Amino acid sequence: MKIAKRVILLVVTAVSLYLVAPAILDVFSSWDEVSGLDPFLLQLIVIAEGASFACQWGLLRIALRERRWTNVVASQLAATAASRVVPGGGAAGSALQYSMLVRGGAAPATVASGLAAASLMITGIVFALPVLALPAVLGRRGIDEDLARFAWAGAAAVVLLVGAGFALLRWDSPLRWAGRAIESVSNRLRRKREPSHGLPERLLRERDLIRDVLTSSWMEALLLTVGRWAFDYGALLLALAAVDAHPSPSAVLLAFCVAQALALIPLTPGGLGFVEAGLTGTLALAGVPSGAAVAATLAYRLAAYWLPLPAGAIAYVVHARAFGRPGPKPKPAAR
Repeated sequence: MKIAKRVILLVVTAVSLYLVAPAILDVFSSWDEVSGLDPFLLQLIVIAEGASFACQWGLLRIALRERRWTNVVASQLAATAASRVVPGGGAAGSALQYSMLVRGGAAPATVASGLAAASLMITGIVFALPVLALPAVLGRRGIDEDLARFAWAGAAAVVLLVGAGFALLRWDSPLRWAGRAIESVSNRLRRKREPSHGLPERLLRERDLIRDVLTSSWMEALLLTVGRWAFDYGALLLALAAVDAHPSPSAVLLAFCVAQALALIPLTPGGLGFVEAGLTGTLALAGVPSGAAVAATLAYRLAAYWLPLPAGAIAYVVHARAFGRPGPKPKPAAR
């Protein structure tokens, strides 16, 4: 069964990559243009992405209650690299990050709840960003109609996310209901296995842990989450400046949010191809010439997507040397 699932996932990924291959090739065809850009601006793009990662590390330290930078930084970099190599790599990256953090000495329950809290905050903020472009949408200043619709959709998503988040943090009943529903569906899908029990109670315990962490350092966690996306957005603005394109920042913000939403598509690792196609298309809607949009996308994705891959491999080795490699479970002694 596991082999069949992996084969299906590989087939879906291969088909998806085939469909988005023209967009990937179109972006990489601009390599000569990128290599001729201002080296100073290219360095600033890399620095901005580094600052974005640093904000995420700070958020993880708060959510995980983990003060050792090596454990947090190395596990996050390795997980990021894994998620961008393995098909449907989001789950694989999360599993790797969890195992590395636990191997580094963090408590398993704290890791599970902390990663969930950090993920919810990071995802929630990126869906909230389109709200910042609403004044430009209302004033009709340099915003394409399609991007304007995305801004309104983002505003609606924020209302739903805030409402759902408040309900889940404030009351037990919604979380119990969700836990029972998930448990019921899971047991029906796995009829040949022993049915699971106690999911609502586990969700409540993890929710309380998340609430305790965020309550004690919520302002710092919020600022770090906003900084994580602000520096990433700044890298895209620098990439546009490098190709001498200066569209409306509000329109670029909407294009940026579309790209981040496309990155969540699990059909290809890290949304490869979908992000390139979506970002170049939305930048064109924002008023950037097609050639400049492609070159800016490549410059941005080199720093945001490709550079973390070798960094993740190095981080895995560093973590293994600091905390040991995962080994086979010891066999029980013969009696």
